Amino acid sequence: MTFEEKLATILKEGTGTVSARWLREIEEEFGRAPLIQTRMGERPEVLVSHLLYRDAIFETSHLDPKYIELISLAVGAALKCRHCVDYHMQAAMAKGATRDEVLEVILIAGLASNASVLADAYRVMDETRPDEPCISCDIQGTNGVSKDDGGA
Repeated sequence: MTFEEKLATILKEGTGTVSARWLREIEEEFGRAPLIQTRMGERPEVLVSHLLYRDAIFETSHLDPKYIELISLAVGAALKCRHCVDYHMQAAMAKGATRDEVLEVILIAGLASNASVLADAYRVMDETRPDEPCISCDIQGTNGVSKDDGGA
């Protein structure tokens, strides 16, 4: 169904009807709908706009759907979202991903996530001189010193 056909269906049937049907279709395809989509379904306009946006990205992508799900899995893993990992792992496998591909994506996500933590912390370390107060801590009123011990 084209984007314009989807819009026409929404206008004809209403967001509530379309939202409920799309959630059922997701559940049929993947066994369940993600929590965020289920909650968005409580406000059909939000779910419909989210799914239209998602579909516009996925349907115009040059990537194979399996790789889109593997990328989504990696992002979920890097963001430490257990539900995202679970859902996108199942979706990737339903689209042909192997167990080895899923494991490799998780390893890559962990590597990237770890590198991000290190890069950010090292930048802060390089930019901060030990004899200067921490701006972030100063804003919070702590400056890394307990107010009870007077800095001793």
